Amino acid sequence: MHRFRSTLAAVVLAPTALALLPIAAPAGAAPAPAAPVGVGPAVPFGSHAFPYAAGTLRPSGTAAAVDQQVLDKYNSWKASFLKQNCGNGWYQVVSPDADHPYVAEGQGYGMVITALMAGADPNAKAAFDGLVKYVLAHPSVNNADLLAAEQDTSCRSVNGSDSATDGDLDVAYGLLLADKQWGSAGTYNYKNLAIKHINAIKASEVNPTTHLMKLGDWSDAGDKYYWMTRSSDWMIDHFRAFRTATGDSSWDTVRTAHQNLITSQQSKYAASTGLLADFVVNTNTTPKPAAGKVLESSNDGDYGWNACRDPWRIGTDAVTSGDAASLASARKLNSWIKGKTGGNAASVATGYRLNGSAFGSGNDMAFTAPFVVTAMTDPGSQAWLDALWSKLVATPISPSTYYGGSVQLQSMIVASGNYWVP
Repeated sequence: MHRFRSTLAAVVLAPTALALLPIAAPAGAAPAPAAPVGVGPAVPFGSHAFPYAAGTLRPSGTAAAVDQQVLDKYNSWKASFLKQNCGNGWYQVVSPDADHPYVAEGQGYGMVITALMAGADPNAKAAFDGLVKYVLAHPSVNNADLLAAEQDTSCRSVNGSDSATDGDLDVAYGLLLADKQWGSAGTYNYKNLAIKHINAIKASEVNPTTHLMKLGDWSDAGDKYYWMTRSSDWMIDHFRAFRTATGDSSWDTVRTAHQNLITSQQSKYAASTGLLADFVVNTNTTPKPAAGKVLESSNDGDYGWNACRDPWRIGTDAVTSGDAASLASARKLNSWIKGKTGGNAASVATGYRLNGSAFGSGNDMAFTAPFVVTAMTDPGSQAWLDALWSKLVATPISPSTYYGGSVQLQSMIVASGNYWVP
């Protein structure tokens, strides 16, 4: 999605959901087991059933205490943003700080979050299914197996009813998580829906020449956006999951293309920081950060309201896969931000040039929280990780800031050891 600034029952943590984090297994650990039909969830929150890569740090304190801190944030996030506003048995994630009340990015976040919180939230499956029902009722006008990007207060698709790549990537990923959690023999065949969505992403949102993500299914050969890609759509762990689910080796090509781009952009344009631009242009020739406004603002070539998610996304692949390229990219980001702030988690600014100079004022969780994930990748960053974690725990989720709150919660889920790749 384009970036912008612009009443549910309390959940109770299941007693069995607070097992200690196991010793990390080597990279390439086996995927989470599938749920037996009628039994679930297969990977309850707090079970830490998917070991992270060897050497991965986690916040200091007992696993039970850290998990409870995540659960507290989830309760706040859920009360603020997970709603049933439009009837029809739908659930929606509301986005009061977005261009529209409901955006695809938010529905994707909701599906991933509720699937991961199963076992702590007894209503997780019902909420997930309500989100699925909403997604299926709002198809993109260009590809009916993708999600229309924006809806108004009446939940009617607006602004062209076309797609946004990041929302679709998380919707597909959430469906894969659900298949592992609950099986696909219930109201929805999650696995089949996931495969349809993944294949639609490949057909309509992957540039067939560069193998990089397009901005949405509305960009076609010949338009000025076709050779452009948004760094917050480079979800490496999602591409791994899509490869596993479909058996389609083209997702290996997609993953490698994005990892190569991350490495080269960091090397050529941000050697001292590792920062990535919101938008990269000229992907068919010499990819480079946008020069000024190409879609959203004069900061499209800076580390802004899209790229702020990159440390979370890159770091997540690093800790779950142990991949050398993702680890190297994550550690560059961690080393820079730790030095830039002097280890003060309250000093992360809301926007940087690629050379590391701040252009934004104030602090926002959308910028601060993702660095907790990259901190996990450096054995020498325990104090920095703990400082970031304390900042995230101490910062309440505001009902008016869906974006920062959603990034904050998801970064905490990863840092607590409760994220996994289906």
